Amino acid sequence: MTDHNNDFSPFTSADIVLAADTTKLPQPTLPTIQQATYKAHATDFVVNEILPLDFTGEGEHLWLQIQKKGMNTAYLAKILSEWANIPLRDVGYSGLKDRHALTTQWFSLRLPKKHLPESEFAPVDIGENESVTILAQHWHNKKLNRSTHRANQFIITLREIQFADFDMAAPMPEQLLAAKQSVEQHLVNISKTGVPNYFGPQRFGWNGNNIREALALFARPLPATRPQSKKRNRAPREQNSMELSAARSLIFNEILAARVQDGSWNTGLNGEVFNLDGSGSIFASEEIDDTLKARVASGDIHPTAVLWGVDNDKVSGTAATIEDDIVQKNPLLSQLAAGLEQREVKAQRRALRLPIEALSWEWQDTDDELTLVLSFTLTTGSFATSLLASLVQNLHSSSAAS
Repeated sequence: MTDHNNDFSPFTSADIVLAADTTKLPQPTLPTIQQATYKAHATDFVVNEILPLDFTGEGEHLWLQIQKKGMNTAYLAKILSEWANIPLRDVGYSGLKDRHALTTQWFSLRLPKKHLPESEFAPVDIGENESVTILAQHWHNKKLNRSTHRANQFIITLREIQFADFDMAAPMPEQLLAAKQSVEQHLVNISKTGVPNYFGPQRFGWNGNNIREALALFARPLPATRPQSKKRNRAPREQNSMELSAARSLIFNEILAARVQDGSWNTGLNGEVFNLDGSGSIFASEEIDDTLKARVASGDIHPTAVLWGVDNDKVSGTAATIEDDIVQKNPLLSQLAAGLEQREVKAQRRALRLPIEALSWEWQDTDDELTLVLSFTLTTGSFATSLLASLVQNLHSSSAAS
């Protein structure tokens, strides 16, 4: 176990806000758009869940593909449980989808003996800007569990686009053409190289509140007695998953930031733990040879960093030194790491590089606005804001949608 200072001294709100500010995270290249707005409308941020599954057509689980707007996943699950008159635990879904977006995802309802609800699904307790539509339904023999879906497709509209060094109100045609070409070349590049796999701002809450809650959690004493079992006590972790995830995510982002700055985020280091693309498989290597370099360059494998916890024993050499140094030299990270270790959270690995699948784009010019519509697919657990941050220097979420 790494040696950390166990004295949980307080940090100011300014310290936490600054630490959780993902806009300050470094990028491999300068973003080609100076400023843009997204989420001006719910339809500017579309998320479609990709769920590779063959339905059996039998069983007691009714799977529903639902399109929703202005409503978070957990609240919709509650509405579905009330409609079907079943316990909330019998409603399954794979991932949490943004409230301020137009999203499509699957839910499963356990209906013993296939007893369908007596009334059609027509929720009344929803707001003016909320909507729910059932697109498809199938019977299946299993409940939908978390993280079942492979990926999400995003369709994101960027508005109020501004470029550096010229006035968007009256741009010269050749200037605008050159700026668009620069953006398009950047998109071509990241479709080949990927982008840094940062956790997005929503992981940390408003003004870093989730980090603040994590510090408060870690400041509380552990129970006097612990279960005498080889199995870990899972209940407290499930109850505090938001705080634990925020703590691990902040540490990961800082390690990734250091790897972006030294250029090793997409090349690898001695002692690296690599992730096999498209899977959860990892393997360690003491030295980077030509074969590993070629596999990294082709996108077959990706360097990783730790999601902090105990038993982080796969990484070694230079890669391990960077991870330990980042945590040891930052008092906030050191305290978060100590709290995770005290609660015996198991260390995991996360890829430093985020591949971009099926990336395409379309410019939409009007008399008063330049708009860019992006379409792409990301693996589950990643953030669309990672791609947007690589493209836009100052990205604003419209107050109308947030």
